[in-house]
Amino acid sequence: MRRQALITVLFAACFWLLGTLAAPSAYAITQIELQDLTSEQCPEDAAYADGLVGSGSSIDATCYLIHGKAVNSSGRPVVDADVFGRIYDANDNPVMKNRFRLGGIDYVPPGESDFEFRVSIPSNQKPPMQLRQFKASGFTGKVR
Repeated sequence: MRRQALITVLFAACFWLLGTLAAPSAYAITQIELQDLTSEQCPEDAAYADGLVGSGSSIDATCYLIHGKAVNSSGRPVVDADVFGRIYDANDNPVMKNRFRLGGIDYVPPGESDFEFRVSIPSNQKPPMQLRQFKASGFTGKVR
């Protein structure tokens, strides 16, 4: 009787140990601070700058590049960080009313690094664009 209980306990301990060793790592979401944000129209000669239309409509759009510095204080690289924020035109009108995820950063190393992504803004929005409440978040490992 004792022998059977001991075998059961050892068997359960082996399964527990194998389960913890084979379990995938949990990747916590990591916040990235965004600083020194600027926006500028895409260069005229850029291949993606001509013939833009807004998403879901035939309204002409203007290409803008958003530049800034990403500060990753986690000590680990972050992959596929999503960038969220709000963009307003010169008259304080929201540029993208129902869209707060504006772009992404493929790789953010630990520390401070430069980033850039492109957005298409309806051409009837008056520049300069105002960038507010920008932040980014991503994972320290690839998420399937």
